[in-house]
Amino acid sequence: MLIFLLVFLSIYSALNYYVFIRGWQFLSAYPFLKPYYLILFNVVAYSYIIAKVLYNTLHPVIHDAFIWIGSFWFAYLVYFILFLFVVDLGRIIGLKFNLFPSSFTENYELVKRITAAVIVFVVSLIILSGYFNTRNINIRTLNIEIPKSSTKLNELNIVMIGDIHLSPINDEKFLSNIVTKINSLKPDIVLLPGDIVDDRAEVLKRLNIGESFKKIKSKYGVFASNGNHEFINGVENADRYLRENGIEVLRDTIVMIDDAFIIAARDDRSITNFTNKKRKSLNSILNGVDRSYPIILLDHTPVNLNEAEIQGVDLQLSGHTHHGQFFPGSLITNLVYEVSWGYLKKNNIQYYVTSGAGTWGPPLRNASKSEIVNIKVKFI
Repeated sequence: MLIFLLVFLSIYSALNYYVFIRGWQFLSAYPFLKPYYLILFNVVAYSYIIAKVLYNTLHPVIHDAFIWIGSFWFAYLVYFILFLFVVDLGRIIGLKFNLFPSSFTENYELVKRITAAVIVFVVSLIILSGYFNTRNINIRTLNIEIPKSSTKLNELNIVMIGDIHLSPINDEKFLSNIVTKINSLKPDIVLLPGDIVDDRAEVLKRLNIGESFKKIKSKYGVFASNGNHEFINGVENADRYLRENGIEVLRDTIVMIDDAFIIAARDDRSITNFTNKKRKSLNSILNGVDRSYPIILLDHTPVNLNEAEIQGVDLQLSGHTHHGQFFPGSLITNLVYEVSWGYLKKNNIQYYVTSGAGTWGPPLRNASKSEIVNIKVKFI
């Protein structure tokens, strides 16, 4: 864990330095601004990390402000790097092959200032539009059939919500909107495959985030598995907080619902990074389970999909990927995961990987959409 943090901070600092030094060069015409720029840049760049590390000592207002500032900065950092890389590459090629007109080279400082202003404006526009896109949560309907006629049910109305990432950004108002949409679908059962929280339980309680969970109306209740962010933010406290708000958190176990179908849930594979424990194998979780009943599995990270197929699972629900959330993230998740988002059927098992209802880090989406998934199951 320590090595991971050191590597992350080293890479993060190097990327910030690249952006910082370009701003420093821009301010060569305004040297009196450089001391203020130095202080402001470092506060903004490390505000999220400061808030996470010093959450117990910072004033709540400062903590929440730093979370907002730092989250948006992550997006600015990504897009500043992308734009600056293109500009630097173009500048090198243009100067090497003498592609620029004389008006460009004669007014180089002016061109730099105009370029900087254009980059800041365009990046801000991308981020602002992406933020508004996160507030628009779509309802996606999926109709599937599961060949398990032994169940006494003919159909099951599932509402699936992944990756809510509750925090000072994705707050109680955000959650209340989600719950209203859930109830409008009149679910038989609500399933949450991890990353419900994105901050420590004490922070969420201070802001009364989570109360709306108690308003969910569902015939069989609300069930969840742990994602990596439950472990990042202290899994025991996170699970206690969720249970206090009416969510049944299942940890490497199963539950039979109304003697009709089985919900199985796995702790996220990241458990070994944050605890001294290992998650159970799916084989041990399902040991002795009657496979004639429909089996629905909650497993946050959609890797090793064949494992669920081997164990006779009928439907696996996952999240984690956010389908990249913002460009160029989707290019990466499409390469890493067999299914980055959406529905997949392989032989007798079906999978759905949700892009999530909330966001991690930068509160913006332009590579995917926030969603609530209404899965209408027919047993045949």
